[in-house]
Amino acid sequence: MTVCMGIYEELGVRTLINAKGPSTRVSGGYLAPEVLAAMAEAGGACVDMAELQAAASGAIAAVTGAEAGIVTTGAAAGLLLGTAACVAGLDPLRMSRLPDTRGMKNEVVMVRSQRNFYDHAVRTAGVRIREVGLPDRFAGAGVRDAEAWEIAGAISEKTAAVVFVAGAGARPALADVVRVAHAANVPVLVDAAAQLPPAENLRAFVSAGADLVAFSGGKAIGGPQGSGILAGRRELIMSAVLQTLDLDIEWEQWRPPVTLIDKAMLTGVPQHGIGRACKAGKETIVGLLVALRRFVGEGDENRRLRWHWLVQRLSERVGGEIVGGRVPKLVLPVTHCGAMELCVALQEGEPAVQVDPSRAEHGEIVINPMCLREADIEPLAARLKELGL
Repeated sequence: MTVCMGIYEELGVRTLINAKGPSTRVSGGYLAPEVLAAMAEAGGACVDMAELQAAASGAIAAVTGAEAGIVTTGAAAGLLLGTAACVAGLDPLRMSRLPDTRGMKNEVVMVRSQRNFYDHAVRTAGVRIREVGLPDRFAGAGVRDAEAWEIAGAISEKTAAVVFVAGAGARPALADVVRVAHAANVPVLVDAAAQLPPAENLRAFVSAGADLVAFSGGKAIGGPQGSGILAGRRELIMSAVLQTLDLDIEWEQWRPPVTLIDKAMLTGVPQHGIGRACKAGKETIVGLLVALRRFVGEGDENRRLRWHWLVQRLSERVGGEIVGGRVPKLVLPVTHCGAMELCVALQEGEPAVQVDPSRAEHGEIVINPMCLREADIEPLAARLKELGL
């Protein structure tokens, strides 16, 4: 059974059974013991943050195939830093002016059907989003969406980047987006926040030619909830990290690792950048790196079997249909009341339970096992039965 930890009890905050998945709204998932131990150990010493990010860069490059990478404070921070890097490059004067982008390349091209609330992070860098395409396939007016030639036509001397939101149904294909963007010498920034698993996606977007890729660290990877990865071309990663590090230091004293920051490419030490509010602490960086190693080591099939075992055990107690896929889920029909009404009752009861309400309008609730533990199954089943399932 989920038991209140001392600190949450002291603060008067309820713990909950998370059957929704690694959503930020419900604090993500649980940290594995080795991740917690690594974060505690990291907090017990002081290090040079540029050196730590350089070590992270090597580890991230090894698993993504990118030239370099850094740990960010979530995928949204990666989008902000990535956009800022595409706009400012390695020019300290431009870095210091953001989000004032007058006179700079201050537009990014996005497919209209890929717009979402998270592109606020892109706009925060001071750019304007130029939309292309009409998503007829979503509007029910046809089967078409944006095409590569429309992206090519939208690129101009003001274009800092093309932003691509990855997903199973994303159109046009990333390879086609990269082709037209690179033909115009424009980088491609990929939002791959929730594109894990499969683990092969850690490499897929870089392999397809993306210049920068942002992943969430607090979802499937199992890192700290406020962590993420930005991986890509070395000069762009260098610009991104320069715009987040504490650089209150004289040029002569500043000795960053050349594997991450090459001073010879700069005219001076940049001022504190637009990404300063996105700084990642040593505990977050170390926790993410240990979680990343664990995620890759477990493997997709072992992970799927672990999740399937959890929903199978729950299904034996409350019924429902197990829907397969990389993340098996349990779909439960709700016939005695409204599905959303049931979701609210679950979250307000004891123990509090959060489920996936994405199919509530169809009279169903969904159990996502990504943040469930074996000890959660019995109290979760009891709570569902108590409410009529």
